[in-house]
Amino acid sequence: MSKKVIAIIGATGAQGGGLVRAILNDANSNFIPRAITRNPASDKAKELVQKSVEIVAADADDLESLRKAFKGAYGAFCVTNYWEYLSPEKEKAQAKNMAFAAKDAGLKHVIWSTLEDSKKWIPLSDDRMPTIMEKYKVPHFDSKGESDKYFEDEGVPTTYLVASFYWENLIYFGLGPKKGQDGKLTLTYPMSDKKLAGVAVEDIGKTAYGIFKAGDKYIGKRVGVAGEHLTINQMAEKLGKALGKEVVYNEVSADTFRSFGFPGADDVGNMFQFHADFQKDYLEIRNVEVCRSLNPELKDFDKWLAENKDRIPLE
Repeated sequence: MSKKVIAIIGATGAQGGGLVRAILNDANSNFIPRAITRNPASDKAKELVQKSVEIVAADADDLESLRKAFKGAYGAFCVTNYWEYLSPEKEKAQAKNMAFAAKDAGLKHVIWSTLEDSKKWIPLSDDRMPTIMEKYKVPHFDSKGESDKYFEDEGVPTTYLVASFYWENLIYFGLGPKKGQDGKLTLTYPMSDKKLAGVAVEDIGKTAYGIFKAGDKYIGKRVGVAGEHLTINQMAEKLGKALGKEVVYNEVSADTFRSFGFPGADDVGNMFQFHADFQKDYLEIRNVEVCRSLNPELKDFDKWLAENKDRIPLE
């Protein structure tokens, strides 16, 4: 029987790349990846060619290119990268193109990597949290959450994969331990004593693969992906053990975090406030046991640290 093709947007990136590897690493897989990338000449795309992966050039801003990329596939993994362009409108336009292309290609199963539309919990009129860009509370959440409707309206058979805080943010996004004036390493977050759902980014792709393997079981459903729920104090303690150095939690207010001035600081500050203020709903959808049932190799924070501690910059 011929294998089912999964067209993977962002196949050279974090989430899509994890799905490509999950399929390739399963010798008995009924699926085969089709890597969709804007730049087939990139080093990461060339690495996939070396592994006999089909590469298709397409751009999420170009509907016609997506239609061609999805043609003949069984399913697709759809993801956007808000932090590349910091534009909710661009993100929504890309998601709409993906939904239209999936509908036109007659795909049997799409996984859309999404997040909550925070305005359903805290409307724009609620001044407990600043409104950003006049239309959003947490722009990089809201634009994805609003985009769910494109897949729904087109009747695309979709699983809504709800991501969590990447532990890789401790490496790449400047959210790792920083040396204070006293030389101590500190984690600065506005989370009070609330828990943060975190995940190894590779596990997002692995969990998506588990969803595809489950057939239509998760179509129309929301599945959160998380490896562990931890307070920042717990994260600091585990970081300290892994690094062999004390790490302390420097708790700040969401207002203080928003004032830090890095690109998107107001967005990220609002995100943490959303996590803390609506803790029950935020954690409930990100059920670690459901995630582990789909991905038996799911890492907890200790396992991720054991593999990545040397990559965390200690400034």
